[in-house]
Amino acid sequence: MKPSSSARLQRITTATLLVAALGATLSACAPLVVGGAAVGALVAVDRRTSGAQLDDQGIELRSNNRLKDELGDARARVAVTSYNRRVLLTGEAASEAVKTQITQIVSAVPSVREVINELDVTNSPTLKERATDTLITGRLKASLVDAKDLAANAFKVVTERGTVYLMGRVTQREADRVTDLARNIPGVSRVVRTFEIITEQELANMQPAPAR
Repeated sequence: MKPSSSARLQRITTATLLVAALGATLSACAPLVVGGAAVGALVAVDRRTSGAQLDDQGIELRSNNRLKDELGDARARVAVTSYNRRVLLTGEAASEAVKTQITQIVSAVPSVREVINELDVTNSPTLKERATDTLITGRLKASLVDAKDLAANAFKVVTERGTVYLMGRVTQREADRVTDLARNIPGVSRVVRTFEIITEQELANMQPAPAR
């Protein structure tokens, strides 16, 4: 018998809270924390080219390394998420000047074609806030898996202080559908869409040819 959606969600809830607590504990004392988005990957057909996928991995790695090297003692917590060479920055910076500096650093990384800086100029979130954000991401990912009309692996989800950031190469129909799902997750205060919109025909062309 397959586990129910509520049972799967309960397991996701427990796991995500533990991950959030551990991550917050490890980073609490560091003046600069950089890393990738808290989003899992499903093994399925990716809508990016293989070259773009490799570039995205390299962009995240090089961006994190450069931020560590160049920011020095500037206080910031930066999550770098790259999708199809478009980079989303979330987290906190100590000042507007530091926020601008972070944009400049990441913009100079090879292959980056756009930087979307959503850093807040504020203090780092509490352990409870981080756990809530991780729970929101987990719940939305579970909803994507359950949705029969969406491909879960087509979306990247990042949550910061109740704001859900959505990335991916999706159709307008898919963008609107996942936005509705996100808005109905408890604790979500805002949804920010950074999609690349493609046509239904472009999506159809991405599908593998039927087996003969």
